[in-house]
Amino acid sequence: MSAVINRHVGAMTRRMRLWGLALRRRVRGDAGMTTSEYAVGTLAACAFAAILYKVVTSGGVVSALTQLITRALDVQF
Repeated sequence: MSAVINRHVGAMTRRMRLWGLALRRRVRGDAGMTTSEYAVGTLAACAFAAILYKVVTSGGVVSALTQLITRALDVQF
């Protein structure tokens, strides 16, 4: 009888140990970015914004947008 109980206790102990390990991994996991990743991400976003600003404010794009808006406002209903 004690062998059966010991086997069940051993199995339960292993399950509890695995459950605790999974819980610790989930709590301790790398779910977010570190400070250096934030810095690189912010720098990349600023560089993209600067390039986009230069493209949108260039002469060709400004004239194309102006023509597009002018044509849209001149539509006869």
